[in-house]
Amino acid sequence: MAETLKIAEGGKAERYALLYEQAVSLLRGEADEVARMANLAAMIHFTFGFFWTGFYRVEGEELVLGPFQGPLACMRIRYGRGVCGSAWKEAKTLVVKDVEQFPGHIACSSLSRSEIVVPWWREGKIRGVLDIDSESLATFDEVDAEWLERIVAIL
Repeated sequence: MAETLKIAEGGKAERYALLYEQAVSLLRGEADEVARMANLAAMIHFTFGFFWTGFYRVEGEELVLGPFQGPLACMRIRYGRGVCGSAWKEAKTLVVKDVEQFPGHIACSSLSRSEIVVPWWREGKIRGVLDIDSESLATFDEVDAEWLERIVAIL
């Protein structure tokens, strides 16, 4: 109860710092990637109350839907398409303040207004991406990018 209250009261960076510590502790010793992604998506989603939080895994020339929290999602995204495919192609985190202004945005839900996508690296290659959508414009910034990159590195 005290930890939940601490998360709710703290600023964004403080909530990410606590989430990071909790994630390291929770995922320590678990080898299964799907289990790790599932709990990580749930932790991020419920800490911040985002609209959609989940992973896409690289399978050939597509990103395939992995563990997530939120409404139904696109199941496959081609390399270089939409925000997720673009983050994969550009090999960097993308922060999109207004998805309607992003060329080629894939609207899995018309309720999504802003988005952040963080590549997940393993052994020098992108293995997938963490995708987070918000129902509000300009939800994500450099603080989110920095902390989410740290958190995804735990995988």
